[in-house]
Amino acid sequence: MTRFPIQALSRFAVIAAAAVVCARNAGAIDFSTIPSPIILQGGPGRSYRDPAVIYHDGIFRLFCTVIRLEPDGRRYLYTALSRSTNLTVWTEPQLLTPRDLNLNFTSPGDVVRFGPDWILCLASYPRPNGERYGNANARVWIMRSRDLDHWSAPELLKVKGPDVPVDQMGRMIDPYLFPDKDDPGVWWCFYKQNGASRSWSRDLKTWHYSGRVDAGENVCILVDNGEYVMFHSPTNGIGTKRSRDLKTWRDTGWTALGQPDWDWARGRVTAGFVLDLRREPGIGKYLMFFHGSGLEDDPTSYASLGLAWSDDLVHWKWPGRSKNGPLKSP
Repeated sequence: MTRFPIQALSRFAVIAAAAVVCARNAGAIDFSTIPSPIILQGGPGRSYRDPAVIYHDGIFRLFCTVIRLEPDGRRYLYTALSRSTNLTVWTEPQLLTPRDLNLNFTSPGDVVRFGPDWILCLASYPRPNGERYGNANARVWIMRSRDLDHWSAPELLKVKGPDVPVDQMGRMIDPYLFPDKDDPGVWWCFYKQNGASRSWSRDLKTWHYSGRVDAGENVCILVDNGEYVMFHSPTNGIGTKRSRDLKTWRDTGWTALGQPDWDWARGRVTAGFVLDLRREPGIGKYLMFFHGSGLEDDPTSYASLGLAWSDDLVHWKWPGRSKNGPLKSP
């Protein structure tokens, strides 16, 4: 057997450790090189809205609403998937849902793991007669996947309870799924109805309605220091609330990020989705994805997706921003 001096073994150990670190950081994000806060840019007849992102195996998968003006002169809504490894170059969004004005699957909330499946929650947003907004038949749904790339047909969530007929559930959009911080067997779904309504389930099939809270749309909820942190969208900007029990909430801030300097988002900044990647090697931050729209009157054109990041959920940066600033009061 070949023998090596202890010093040589130490050198080999250092080199091996360095190699492991380099491998882990091979996909490290250099935030200073991201050229623009816009990651998907809309335009005439094309909008990108309502981002939801998961980072898995070195790939950012971004689910969003795509609104397209089709050759028949009508605007159709789809849920779509784009991918990136560096937050700068994104693939052309792949449509995941059918072309159907009576459904218009839209507004993906988030992706969670449940048993062997990945679960994506989303909403239907029917506009069969060219309505400006989704009609009273809007509902919340889930899709399933084993690989994050191939997805099942949507399944309706009866979040008002198994005994409530579908036609009596009421209009609802913008679902978001997450486990209870104190009882991981309980799953919560927040959705826009009468503010932000909430229901819970243990199997994602049988749901129990549990109340509501005053909040805007596109709710996203994380856990920080033993509290739930809610990001939501009022008329403009992104607000935050905190709670220990999901029932009693206190307002803790508001931001419109770089809106004063962004012509592309001068009309509205909204739909903030926050991904906690503080412990992910090579990233180490919270990432916020959002959409911004201009001053055009048409809500289905020109919206673009943007990116910001934070170390503490209070101070946010984005490409072109030279210094931090805290969340402000609205």
